[in-house]
Amino acid sequence: MKSLSTTMLLAAAPLALLTAPAMADHHGKGTMAAAAADPAMKAALSAPVRAEDSARDPYRHHAQTLAFFDVKPGMTVIDYMPAGGWYTRVLAPYLGAEGRYIGLTPYASNSDNERFAEYFAGLPGKFAESAPGWNLSGAPMTAMASDDEALDAYEGKVDRALIFREMHNLHRSGVLHGELVRIRELLADDGMLGIVQHRAKPWAPASYTDGNMGYLRQQDVIALVEAHGFDLVATSEINANARDTADHPKGVWELAPSFASERQAELGPIGESDRMTLLFRKRP
Repeated sequence: MKSLSTTMLLAAAPLALLTAPAMADHHGKGTMAAAAADPAMKAALSAPVRAEDSARDPYRHHAQTLAFFDVKPGMTVIDYMPAGGWYTRVLAPYLGAEGRYIGLTPYASNSDNERFAEYFAGLPGKFAESAPGWNLSGAPMTAMASDDEALDAYEGKVDRALIFREMHNLHRSGVLHGELVRIRELLADDGMLGIVQHRAKPWAPASYTDGNMGYLRQQDVIALVEAHGFDLVATSEINANARDTADHPKGVWELAPSFASERQAELGPIGESDRMTLLFRKRP
C-alpha cells in the first residue's frame, strides 16, 4: 500500500472533515460541544431511551465520531452488526424521518457461521414495537443480512456504512472479504465507510492480531479495506486511549465494560479500549 502523509489525507477530505476534532477527549467535553452545535444530535442524545447508554458516552465520543464520518439527517446509513443497539439509539433518531437506518449482519444463511445466523434471527424482533430500547422514532428501521435479496434495492443508494468494533469478528470468522465487497456494492458513488476498531500496537505479533483478541493493527485494517476498492480519506484520534496497553492476555474483553478477568480493580481506571477511527471513500 502506498503511504499517504497526514497532509495528503486531509487535503483529500471534504471541508466538513477538515473541521472535525482530531484528538480524543476522554472527559466528553468535545462530545457535548459537538452535540450542542447540532440540534438534531442534541435531541437524539437527550432521548430518555438512552438513559442506560449514557454511562459509555465519555468513551465513545459519538457526536464527534458521527461528525467525522460526515453523517447527516436524511441519509441512508448502514449500522453493521448493531449488537445491543447502542448506536441504533443515536442514529435512528438523528437520521430523522427522511433518512433510513439499516441494521446489517453477515450471511444469515451461511451455515459456516452459525453465530451470525443466530444473531440475525433475533435482530428483526428487536426492531419491533415490543422491544424496549429499540422502538425508536425517527428514521425507518430495517434489519437485513448481507445475502438478503431485498437488500438489492439499496445497491448504489447507501450514503454511509459504519462498522463499530466489529472488524475483528469479521476477520476471525472468515467473512471479511464478502462483507466488504457487499458494502461497496451498496454504497453510492460518493458513499463512505466509517470504521471504529480496537487498536493493537503497530508491533503486535500476528498471533495477537488475528481477531481473536479483539485488537487489530491500524495499518492492517487500512490495507485490507483499501484492497477491497476503498481509498482512505482521513484518520482521527477521537477514540484513542493511550492508557490502554493493548496486550491483555484475554484480549480487549478484560477492559470495561466486559471485565472478563479478575483484573477489574487494576484495569478499571484505563476505561475502554484504544480505538482507531478511519474514514474511507468508495473507489470509482
